[in-house]
Amino acid sequence: MHKYLLLLGLACSQLSFGQAPAGYYDAAASLNGVPLKAALHNIIRNHDALSYNDLWTAFQSTDKKANGEVWDIYSDRPGGTPPYEYTFGSDQCGNYTGEGQCYNREHSWPRTYFNEAAPMNSDLFHIYPTDGAVNGKRDNDPYGLVDTTVSYWQSQNGSRSGTNRYPGYSGTVFEPLDSFKGDLARTYFYMATRYYTEDGSWKDWAMANHAELKTWTVAMLLEWHHMDPVSRKEIDRNNAIYALQHNRNPFIDDPGFADCIWGDASACTTAPVAIASADVSGKVKVYPNPATDRLLIDLSQLQPAETLTLDLLNAQGRLVYHKNLDKTGIASIDLNGYAKGLYWIRLQSARSTGIRKIVIR
Repeated sequence: MHKYLLLLGLACSQLSFGQAPAGYYDAAASLNGVPLKAALHNIIRNHDALSYNDLWTAFQSTDKKANGEVWDIYSDRPGGTPPYEYTFGSDQCGNYTGEGQCYNREHSWPRTYFNEAAPMNSDLFHIYPTDGAVNGKRDNDPYGLVDTTVSYWQSQNGSRSGTNRYPGYSGTVFEPLDSFKGDLARTYFYMATRYYTEDGSWKDWAMANHAELKTWTVAMLLEWHHMDPVSRKEIDRNNAIYALQHNRNPFIDDPGFADCIWGDASACTTAPVAIASADVSGKVKVYPNPATDRLLIDLSQLQPAETLTLDLLNAQGRLVYHKNLDKTGIASIDLNGYAKGLYWIRLQSARSTGIRKIVIR
């Protein structure tokens, strides 16, 4: 019965639109620094924890590639051909003697540092399916930037293990591909927030004191966060986990939260942050701006091969309007009934997202 309910949750996750519920982050509005961190903690705490064994089934919703295979961030090669791929279930570890033999459950925040305790031990937001051998090579090492001028180890997809060259720590680190550095940065921001004040039994280690990120860790992860913006993969994963655990990663929903807590608070914003996209942002015209009664979206420069969704969000990033579009012609939004002020238009294709600021007057 438990497995049936989990599978039902996976199916229902495919029906959700993929947004935080209306008002989900209202308690965090206009905050920054520690008060924002505390507010977000209160929003996402007390999630519905899965069992550790449930993760194998959950991965089929949270970490599935378009071709149906396992999305392993330690072996994937974005834009190219991965050295190997895994099939859910049949390729679970098990024993292994080398890379490319099976996948297991990688605690990106090593579980030894929270004593393998619940609910951290099965919290999907920091657990990924990864190649068993690469997972074993990383072991409990922190993430970092590997110094390639001295001896180091490299996986078949280019992930590395070796001496850290990022200032603040000189030990052995594991460096993922650039394409997944932002994913892991936002994972660590989640962990530091979800378990804020709940980390009394946690151990200090290279990246954190209990769940509090160290200064060098924050500096590096903010760089990764900005260098590798939120991807469609992360958005889909966030939604799938929400269907199971009933909490979200705020730093995927609103990347600006990270700067508001750990970065330059004077520059922080709760407005949605654009994901770089030549396809969506570079070819869509939105006018007039400012607008009064109607907003027009010219899609004539796009190919009609993909579905496009249009969202209107208020100044706090809350969804107030949603529509599915064909990538042809001119679409419109009737603005009657919306309050005057700043809004955001978000356009999403299967591969990319673009954000535009508009004013209703």
